[in-house]
Amino acid sequence: MEEAMKFVDAIPQPVQLACAAVGALYLGFKALNAFRFFLSVFILSGTNLRKYGKKGTWAVVTGASDGLGKEFATQLAAKGFNLVLVSRTKAKLDTLAAELEQKYLGSGGLQTKALAMDFSSDDDADYERLRDLVSDLDVGILINNVGQSHSIPVPFLQTKTEELQNIVTINCLGTLKTTAVVAPIMQKRKKGLILTMGSFGGWSPTPYLATYSGSKAFLQHWSSALAQELKGDGIDVQLVLSYLVTTAMSKVRRTSAMIPNPKGFVKAALGKIGTGSWMTVAHTYTPWWTHAIMAWAVENTVGAGSAISIAVNHKMHIDIRNRALKKAARDAKKQ
Repeated sequence: MEEAMKFVDAIPQPVQLACAAVGALYLGFKALNAFRFFLSVFILSGTNLRKYGKKGTWAVVTGASDGLGKEFATQLAAKGFNLVLVSRTKAKLDTLAAELEQKYLGSGGLQTKALAMDFSSDDDADYERLRDLVSDLDVGILINNVGQSHSIPVPFLQTKTEELQNIVTINCLGTLKTTAVVAPIMQKRKKGLILTMGSFGGWSPTPYLATYSGSKAFLQHWSSALAQELKGDGIDVQLVLSYLVTTAMSKVRRTSAMIPNPKGFVKAALGKIGTGSWMTVAHTYTPWWTHAIMAWAVENTVGAGSAISIAVNHKMHIDIRNRALKKAARDAKKQ
């Protein structure tokens, strides 16, 4: 200890003061970040949806027939937005539209339009049909929810060509082309909201989900860049960062504090828009509180893209793959 004090005393005082100032700035920045995190996650509400349009304004929801997309549509309908429902299965879309129209029949009425399209086909005719459907509508909100992951965690070199092709086509091209159709409407009206579903798999590189992870990382950077481009047009662009939710894609059925159901997650997503100032990447927010705690802890310790985080993801998804293969083997024996 004495030797250490002698070493410090030997350092010129201006250098000591400069080091102390840098240390104070660093600690102050970390304290401010922690304070913003606490306010954003536990105290502050997000942007009111009425900013994007009065009752009767239209919202476009992709992947609307199941899971998070269905729940986004349901909760937006409850807030008075008319709906354009886009997904692959027409029967499911028609059923959802009829249910919601009947539910809100006595409160001024709900209008819906449904478009069945398979995003994996990347058919320009589908996007022209979408353009024709929305061109005369006052669209204030776009929910880019359509997406696909791997059937189970899989090494990249064992990934089927069709699977990796569909993941990139649906997650990336589907989102970009849909936004290219809808965003000009918002640009003309000088206000709007574009929410794109992100994933912890894109936030932190995830071995055994490499193609899905890359597609979601692409959406992260695209969304943040687009947000800056459209900011001057009054359009808010946000990427919604999510860990696991009990949906068909995640294959998780049991809820917990860490794994909400779609209803709880979507309520948080619509209630916390724009509250991600504490996050490393701008125009991104993590609405579910335990997901936010995990993200903040990782970003302020090892880092989401660090070798440690990638190694942890690797081990976790090897375990998930092994369990899935064992389950498939058991099911095969029963048949």
